[in-house]
Amino acid sequence: MQQILFFVVSLLASVAGAICGIGGGVIIKPVLDMAHLADVSTISFLSGCTVLSMSCYSVGKSMLAKDSSVDLKSGTYLAVGAAIGGVCGQQLFALVRSLFENQNTVGAVQAACLFLITLGTLIYTIRKANIRTLKVEGLVPSVLIGLALGIMSSFLGIGGGPINLVVLGYFFSMQTKTAAQNSLYIILFSQITNLLTTIVAGNVPDFEILTLVLMVCGGIGGGMIGRFFSRRMDNRAVDKLFIGLMVVIMAISVWNTCRYSGIVM
Repeated sequence: MQQILFFVVSLLASVAGAICGIGGGVIIKPVLDMAHLADVSTISFLSGCTVLSMSCYSVGKSMLAKDSSVDLKSGTYLAVGAAIGGVCGQQLFALVRSLFENQNTVGAVQAACLFLITLGTLIYTIRKANIRTLKVEGLVPSVLIGLALGIMSSFLGIGGGPINLVVLGYFFSMQTKTAAQNSLYIILFSQITNLLTTIVAGNVPDFEILTLVLMVCGGIGGGMIGRFFSRRMDNRAVDKLFIGLMVVIMAISVWNTCRYSGIVM
């Protein structure tokens, strides 16, 4: 039953992640935290592997089908920054984890940070029609923006998350569906770097191989289904789905913060 739950969560999260460009980890991480099926480090690692499989399929398929709207110049600059930021985010996570003997405290910090970031994302998404956006160009600013994205996503263990869409929309004036594809491209680079860094550093947590296989299958399957629906949805429909997901993620984050803090059992 537990293995089935891992698969279902990964599949559904990856469907939504492929459509909205949020990777899926922002859903997988808090949901599995709430279910309390593994410790914080294990869930972060498994979530990252799932997001990597989904983004690899989605980006690769779009490139091969030649229907990708990825801005390879700006997207690659952002991806490089995100990859470096991913390494920094892992170091930040390790530092925070070393400061607390109780792993639940780390989980509470992650959940609280995720709530705040998601709240800011929700407010921006609702009001974005009234916000004047920018058109950032150039290597240095793009890499720095990607660096910040990578640090946040890696520290929170969410792979990419909703903040990508806000950043791409505000700093690069991208429409929702275009931002979604560029977000997955960035996530792909950062997750590859995160996985390699974890393996080289010998920080791979204990987990059951079957769990990893099922979650990766869920990620690829979700990428396939998400791509199917994404091609049939307009920007407005994607925005509505995105807003709904943000509300759910915020509610779960509040619950996880309270549970990890011992406020609720």
